Amino acid sequence: MPSRLSPPQDMAALRALCMTLPDADMAADHAIARHDSSLTKPPGSLGRLEELARWTGRWQRTAWPRAERVEILVFAGNHGVTAQGVTPWPADVTRQMVENFRNGGAAINQIARVASARLRVVAVAELRPTADFTQAPAMEMPAFLHAIATGMAAVRPGTDLLCLGEMGIGNTTAAAAVCAGLFGGGGATWAGRGTGLDDAGVRHKAQVVDRALAAHAPHLHDPLEVMRHLGGHELAAMLGAAIAARHHNIPVLLDGFICTAAVAPLGVLQPGGLEHTRLAHCSAESGHARLATALGLSPLLDLGLRLGEGSGAGLAIPLVRAATACLCGMATFAQAQVSGRE
Repeated sequence: MPSRLSPPQDMAALRALCMTLPDADMAADHAIARHDSSLTKPPGSLGRLEELARWTGRWQRTAWPRAERVEILVFAGNHGVTAQGVTPWPADVTRQMVENFRNGGAAINQIARVASARLRVVAVAELRPTADFTQAPAMEMPAFLHAIATGMAAVRPGTDLLCLGEMGIGNTTAAAAVCAGLFGGGGATWAGRGTGLDDAGVRHKAQVVDRALAAHAPHLHDPLEVMRHLGGHELAAMLGAAIAARHHNIPVLLDGFICTAAVAPLGVLQPGGLEHTRLAHCSAESGHARLATALGLSPLLDLGLRLGEGSGAGLAIPLVRAATACLCGMATFAQAQVSGRE
């Protein structure tokens, strides 16, 4: 089993991890395709399940993929930008929800249970808030690298499938700012209702994002600096987890808008950087569909979710399990003595 990665000590080391991502095992992919063509079904009849099986196998580097050791990682963090009135919820809710997760009382606890997945919750930086990024970088370099390393260290080598999720009051504002920093468009393009803003609240949130973009404009040419200046501890941790998963040959299910924004710097920095991920669902948060399109991601589910917590990723676990079960468990035409196409 591969060992955990060494945490990056500086931005150059982090960039090197992002630029030396392992490729998929295309020999495994081709072997899966050959085996799939012999199974007792018309070619392509299982639709995206067939693609999911090939995706799982080529990133696990095996022609016989599995989805037994499944983990859901929820990273929690607090945001100094809440001082700008971008959310109606107090920052204390982040800590209270972390306790709720640990006591088994949240939606993701129930979803993890029915999906037979292990849930772990990580309070990044002990829930100390980032700086208000309208006034200063969200994270100074040591805090940013620590958050990245926290996410990397949370990934357990040998995991079959990893789901990423988050909790953090104010983090839709951070996600909107990261998206605007990476893809342009300004606050009005990316700011949404989050945890329940009215129209005036959304307009104010967009203005806050625009102020942050102006304050950090000299740094927005670098995707990693976009995350450092405009992101949050839990977003950086999810980015670190996605990087580590790639190096450990673990396929990843992404959750909603915030999770997708968190890993977006990897997709911008390195073509193919998110090929080991699949987007579990399309969030009801207004910017998510636009972000998915920008990254070339196609959601597996569209259930109108806007909870976070990794809820959408958890709901997609049975799809991956079904895909691998069909691939590895179905009989071939020869085994079942079923006539093939003439």
